[in-house]
Amino acid sequence: MGGVKTSGEPLSGIKAVAPRKARMKNFVCTHCANKVYFENTKCMACGAALGFDTGALRVVSIDPDEGAPGLYRRFGGRQNERVRYCGNAVYGVCNWLTDEGDPNTLCRACDLNRTIPNLAEAGGLEAWRDLERAKKRLIYSLMRFGLPFDASASAKGPLTFDFLRDALTGHIDGVVTIDIMEADAVERERQRQQFQEPYRSLLGHLRHESGHFYWMVLVEAAGKLDEYRALFGDERADYNAALARHHRSGPPADWQERHVSAYASCHPWEDWAETWAHYLHMVDAIDTAEAEGMEPRAAGFTFGSFWPFKSYDVYRRNSFQSLIGRWVPLTIALNSLSRSMGHNDFYPFVIAAPVYDKLAFVHALIRGYKPGRTLRR
Repeated sequence: MGGVKTSGEPLSGIKAVAPRKARMKNFVCTHCANKVYFENTKCMACGAALGFDTGALRVVSIDPDEGAPGLYRRFGGRQNERVRYCGNAVYGVCNWLTDEGDPNTLCRACDLNRTIPNLAEAGGLEAWRDLERAKKRLIYSLMRFGLPFDASASAKGPLTFDFLRDALTGHIDGVVTIDIMEADAVERERQRQQFQEPYRSLLGHLRHESGHFYWMVLVEAAGKLDEYRALFGDERADYNAALARHHRSGPPADWQERHVSAYASCHPWEDWAETWAHYLHMVDAIDTAEAEGMEPRAAGFTFGSFWPFKSYDVYRRNSFQSLIGRWVPLTIALNSLSRSMGHNDFYPFVIAAPVYDKLAFVHALIRGYKPGRTLRR
């Protein structure tokens, strides 16, 4: 299969797929139809309270129930259905809703936390807010894909988050640990330069570490190890030795010919996690670009500057080839815009032929997963 390089020309010959109404990252107040955003708790136009409805996967307006403090009714919803904000809303870190009858006061995303930052420490609350903002976007994407939050099939624990100070960011048996210093923009930039990374973000860390969890679910437990090893290599290679070698000697000179990032070259597990994170970057960015009406014209089309197809759910429908066909011209446009503002490339990556195949493998596993397992603990 031929490689795709974002520094080259956009793809041509892209085929449309059957349209389907999509639930995008753009939301509107269900009370006044004003545009609102994923993290909003109040509509700036009509003043209505807002919350994220995990059942509908959208932001909705809610009205206080006068007879029951702390409870709300969805605007235009059934009168006998009441909701409340997640218990963490009092800290200003969550705008997600839970049903009145749910015995758990935490929303689906916050319920995955095992450890949060020490709020008595300076900067603890601010770090938690940044961490939750990024984590909510990850969980939103996982729900859009219909992926489970448990790994019971592989005898591992559920997807769990520890946000700790002076900890080693990583994953083990379902537990994702993030050093809260990653929420500090100055420290994150220092580490980006120290490790000579072209890109480093809090959301990127969360997507990467979630990839280790979904390796257990979609590869190991699903019996896909042979296909995985054919693309990524044998994960049974000594991980600690591989990591030490990478930090000592750096990546091989030709790493860009086989991997999406330098770090991906150190071990097959990291190659998978980096590829997984990259795939989530792609889908989320395309989803947002379509919602904002800013996808550039692909080569061969003369319909103007916007994507000429009707909206459809990029999380559910799309061949991988058509996904890449949309991604390449978008990244070229974004890089050009970034350079026009005097910044480095927005998308400093190259998708070579082996990387294309790895991303296609991730795509196939996600789209091939059969929903039905519980999304709750």
